[in-house]
Amino acid sequence: MLRTPFPHGLRFAFGTLTVLPVRVTRWDRGAARGGMLCAPLAGLVVGAAAAAVGLVLLFLGAGNLLAAVAGVAVPAVLTRGLHLDGLADTADGLGSGKPAEDALRVMKQSDIGPFGVITLVLVLLAQVAALTQAYDASWARGALAAVVSATAARLALTLAARAGVPAARPEGLGAAVAGVVPAGGALGAAVAVTAVGAAAGAVLGTHDALRTALAVLCAVAVAELLLRHCVRRFGGVTGDVFGGVAETAATAALVVSVLG
Repeated sequence: MLRTPFPHGLRFAFGTLTVLPVRVTRWDRGAARGGMLCAPLAGLVVGAAAAAVGLVLLFLGAGNLLAAVAGVAVPAVLTRGLHLDGLADTADGLGSGKPAEDALRVMKQSDIGPFGVITLVLVLLAQVAALTQAYDASWARGALAAVVSATAARLALTLAARAGVPAARPEGLGAAVAGVVPAGGALGAAVAVTAVGAAAGAVLGTHDALRTALAVLCAVAVAELLLRHCVRRFGGVTGDVFGGVAETAATAALVVSVLG
C-alpha cells in the first residue's frame, strides 16, 4: 500500500470538508485515504470555530440560546451546508420506499422532499436544544460539546470510508472516498478521538470525561446504524449518505453530552 504524505491528506480533508481556502493538489485514492483519516482534524477546527463564536456572543451579553444557534450555524456555514443537504437527501431516499436505483435518483434531485424537510427541522431543533442545555450548565461545557460534536461527526466520515463499505454509484465524492480507509486506521482514529475527548472532558471533572467519551462512542454507533441501513437500502454509500452520517453523529454526540 502506497503511503500518502500527510500534507496531501490534510489538504484533501480541509479542501473537501470545509470552505477554508485550502487547495487540493491530489485527488487519487491515496490522497483520499489520507484525507478521510484527517477528517476528525477538520472537525476539530470546525468545532473550535463554532465554540469560539458561541463564546464571543456570550461575552457580548447574548443568551445561551443564541450562542447555541450560532454553534449549529457555524459548522453549516463552514461546510457549505453540504452535510445538512446530504442528510435531507438521504432521508428522502430512505423515505421514498422505492427500489435502490429509483431512491438514488430521488436523492440526486435538487429539490428537498417532505421527508428531508421534516428530518432537517427535527435534527436542527435537537442540536440547538442540546447545545443550549450544555451552555446552561456552563460556558465550558457548551464549548466542549460544540467541539466534540463536530469532531465526532467527521470521525463518523472516517469510519464510513473504511474498507469493505462499497459505493452506491461509480461517480461522485462518495465513490472517490468509499473503502479508502484501512480498518485498522479507522479503528485507530476512533480510539484517538475518544481518548482525546475524554482527556478534554477530564479538565471539567471525571464525570465529564466519561460523558464525553460516551458521547463520541454513541455518536459513531448511531452513525454506524444509519450507514449499514443505507448500504442495505442503496447498495452502498454516496456523498449524501456521508453527509447524513455526519449530521446524525453530531446530533447524537450533542444529545449524549447533556444527559445525566
